[in-house]
Amino acid sequence: MRAMLVDDERLSLLLLKNILEQEVEEVQVVGMYSDPLQVLESAVQLQPDVVFLDIHMPELNGLKLGEQLQVAVPETEIVFVTAYDQYAVQAFELYAMDYLVKPIVSGRLKQAVQRLSRRQKKDLAANKRMTGHLMVSCFNHLRFLHSDRVNQPVKWRTSKAQELFAFLLHHRERVVERNIIFELLWPEFEAAKAAKQLYTTIYHIRQTLKNNGMGTITIHSGDLETGYRLHIGDASVDSEQWETYIKQLGPLDHQCTGNYELALKMYKGDYLGEYEYIWAEYERERLRRLWLHYATLLSEFYAKENMPQAALQINQRIQHFFPYDEESYFTAMKLYDSIGDRAGVEEQYWLLASRLERELDSNISEAIYAWYLKWKNDAPVWQT
Repeated sequence: MRAMLVDDERLSLLLLKNILEQEVEEVQVVGMYSDPLQVLESAVQLQPDVVFLDIHMPELNGLKLGEQLQVAVPETEIVFVTAYDQYAVQAFELYAMDYLVKPIVSGRLKQAVQRLSRRQKKDLAANKRMTGHLMVSCFNHLRFLHSDRVNQPVKWRTSKAQELFAFLLHHRERVVERNIIFELLWPEFEAAKAAKQLYTTIYHIRQTLKNNGMGTITIHSGDLETGYRLHIGDASVDSEQWETYIKQLGPLDHQCTGNYELALKMYKGDYLGEYEYIWAEYERERLRRLWLHYATLLSEFYAKENMPQAALQINQRIQHFFPYDEESYFTAMKLYDSIGDRAGVEEQYWLLASRLERELDSNISEAIYAWYLKWKNDAPVWQT
């Protein structure tokens, strides 16, 4: 387990390093920093498993640095170190893995490391379920992910070959009739010419699969060559595995927020989102809405449990995938208002207004506008 240590007091750094190296065998210290301004760049380069981060530092508050680390290295866990108990709640609002109170006790430090180790094993098991020996990735763009070798981008002979493979994958294990393929890819061709193009394209797909070591994925002709069926063997499809995982999540409570967070992270982008395939639009929107449903549940839970920073992070991710979702901006405005961050409220309001006006030629809803006007006049508007 690779760890970075951050504390403006050199003596505290050395003490933490000594305890880790002498009493916690599974931790390797890969960097120690007294200047918090150096931490972000180093974290991106080193990709540590965990950062032990002091909260009270003069140049840059540790909680603020923790927020920046979560954006820069989202897979890295954070353990806050503080001399003051009152920072603990804020630490957990940032979804820190744990926090330690100075002076650090070796037994408590071991407990934090064990908790992190359990988290890593859990994430590894979930990723293994998502990956398998061969994973066909449909999130964002089409890729083949091998668990036993470096993954190289697949070079398709033509864009038609890529789309036909994606279309057969979309309908995997079912025969797709030739006439449907003709209409999809070569609507302007007569049947004989379209059939010739189809045979050539199928040949290119088979060669691409063979050349990239994907022998478990095969294309079979239907009876009397009425169509084609894609068989993926033991391979998995990431969007399908993700949907299975997210639908198995239990009721939302403090014990399973990590599972919900992991499920949201597993969604790497829209289904075949890099391609303008009209036939994929329904599935793309269905999975987007499924992700939004669980993201909204988690945001509402964090807000109800008085964890506004954690709820704000979820809404920022919602805005990434749904830049015109007014409700996420409205929720963020109320969350910023709850913590007295007026600049945050203003930013969310004008970000929404500018996006709607510039990109959709539309205006903010009357309900949000009315709330904003009352807020500007310092009215008690936290109630929804």
